[in-house]
Amino acid sequence: MCNWCGVPRSLLFVPLVVLGLFLSSCGGGGQSSGSPPSPPPPPGPLVLAVNPVVSSLNAPVDLQSPHDGSGRLFVVEQQGMIRIVSNASLMPTPFLDIHNQVDFGGEKGLLGLAFHPNYSQNRRFFLNYDHVLSGQMQTVIAEFQTSPSNPNQADPTSERILFTVNQPFPNHKGGQLTFGPDGFLYIGLGDGGSAGDPLGNGQSLQTLLGKMLRIDVEHTSLGLPYAIPSDNPFLNGTDRGEIWAYGLRNPWRFSFDAPSGRLFAGDVGQDRFEEIDILQKGGNFGWNIMEGLHCFQPASGCNMTGLILPIAEYDHSQGDAVIGGYVYRGTVIPQLVGTYLFGDFQTGTIWGLRENPPGTWTRTQLLSTGKNISSFGRDDAGELYVLDYSGTVLRLVSK
Repeated sequence: MCNWCGVPRSLLFVPLVVLGLFLSSCGGGGQSSGSPPSPPPPPGPLVLAVNPVVSSLNAPVDLQSPHDGSGRLFVVEQQGMIRIVSNASLMPTPFLDIHNQVDFGGEKGLLGLAFHPNYSQNRRFFLNYDHVLSGQMQTVIAEFQTSPSNPNQADPTSERILFTVNQPFPNHKGGQLTFGPDGFLYIGLGDGGSAGDPLGNGQSLQTLLGKMLRIDVEHTSLGLPYAIPSDNPFLNGTDRGEIWAYGLRNPWRFSFDAPSGRLFAGDVGQDRFEEIDILQKGGNFGWNIMEGLHCFQPASGCNMTGLILPIAEYDHSQGDAVIGGYVYRGTVIPQLVGTYLFGDFQTGTIWGLRENPPGTWTRTQLLSTGKNISSFGRDDAGELYVLDYSGTVLRLVSK
């Protein structure tokens, strides 16, 4: 992430009145015989809240479910631990502790967790973390396994490093990784840091930085401990074949919406704008030519040919670090079904994006949490959680 702290600033688009979605309500009784029924009382607006589930965590930055029927939630702590939440309680013993090998500080650390789609059978999971090797900062993408005798304990000796990426600066690491509906592992990497992408990584197809990557963890090829899917868009011999999409600055959090198959990403901006993208195979999402919908380099008159624009942006009057979330597919808050929820680290605001008509997105402010939102999470039922960087897991509910 970038610009974790900053001066709050106003939305680029004027916020709508709290959700134009309303709760249904039951009609009243007490009618005289033969008289027409009275109309139901006017519905009230949807009011959301976040309720604490567990606290006493240390810099939580990711929450994932293993989808193994256990109902457990796994919380990633940035300094290098993974904790288990079971039955709304924090288990005392970490699932995994690799803090001795993690380079933690600022935007560096243990940043992402993804469980294999067949985790309940093969016990495999994948991490995105930072370390230092011979003085060189690196991002590490690695596979681990859970102990065969204890489902609440990972085996730290099982690590298999898939690849590392040298990092030129200590910020803009990305950090998310997740399996797509195609069974491949998607990995988001930032542009390598500093400000303004001085090395031009976002637009270069010869580096993995500033990209969305896509790899096959079931096979190996070309001497690699993974394979590159045959339909990846840049398999021409000179570009990095792992690249699936490019032109990203710092895709801190992204997620697939299962019904539509679309990949939503929050890409943290530079000095002025935060953006939400729907990433596409082979797409160029503009950084560092553009920041959001606006020219960045040059500041005006930039060449936008072939660039894919974000579906939404907000300026730095309302926050300064977008936190990508999820399309809500739960049942507890039916009015939100199909809405993409995302937030901002600085202000703690949560917004929703609705598409109507197709290709037109309307952004609505849903809730001001007052928290430093570092990530969202989702359980097996599709209900959403919010991570407060100060140490709390909260559940999104309606009042």
